[in-house]
Amino acid sequence: MTPEHKPAGPHISIHADTITSFMGFHVTNALLLSIIVFVVFLIVAIKYKQESTKPNKSNFFYFITFVLRAIYTLFRSVLGEKTNYFFPLAGSFFFFILLQNEFGLLPGVGSVLIKVQEGHQEALVPLLRGNTTDLNTTLALALISVTFSQYVGIKHLGFIGYLKKFINLKSPMAFFTGIMETISEFSKVISFSFRLFGNIFAGEVILTIMAFLIPVLVSFPFLLFEVFIGIIQALVFAMLSTVFFSLAMEKAH
Repeated sequence: MTPEHKPAGPHISIHADTITSFMGFHVTNALLLSIIVFVVFLIVAIKYKQESTKPNKSNFFYFITFVLRAIYTLFRSVLGEKTNYFFPLAGSFFFFILLQNEFGLLPGVGSVLIKVQEGHQEALVPLLRGNTTDLNTTLALALISVTFSQYVGIKHLGFIGYLKKFINLKSPMAFFTGIMETISEFSKVISFSFRLFGNIFAGEVILTIMAFLIPVLVSFPFLLFEVFIGIIQALVFAMLSTVFFSLAMEKAH
């Protein structure tokens, strides 16, 4: 069978595909969906703000309030009285990752293809792609979380007090523990980014393969499972971030 007569297979790419370029800046399909999600989130936030000032509130307002209170209560179990300080960032992690995960499962995402120029050849690539299936996104989220935990630790313990967690010359065991703590801080970035990327990317690959092999309703149970996984992964990332924020404020023992 000649190459031009080979059946087209599903498009699976670890990296996000460049759709277009603007002033030297590459716009990828993952970034494009991220912008759409951001606009949707902004519209929901504005509508919720407007609803909060009305005497007769809609079911939309009560639903969003219920979700916010549930997440706030969950974070409070870890952060206690400091929940108000950390909730804007931790809540943003949860809702951003949740929306990116779920929007990546919508019909048309990953299946609507367009032609782009790759070198001297044209290739068919998805117009939209889930942003959390792009390692750049998950790495950026991990760096924000880990960097902020360092800031929190220095702010609450002071620079010297926080440094004692990693450099302690009182005994060989304390020195060795400090080295392990230092390695642990760097490993958080890797575990955060690859855990989220791996789970979401693997799920979308399974859905793509199942839809390609048996396109009639067989992939539906997998789709429901991935909806659940998207919620869990958003919750895991946000909750682990709150745990690390809390641990960063504890003095070295």
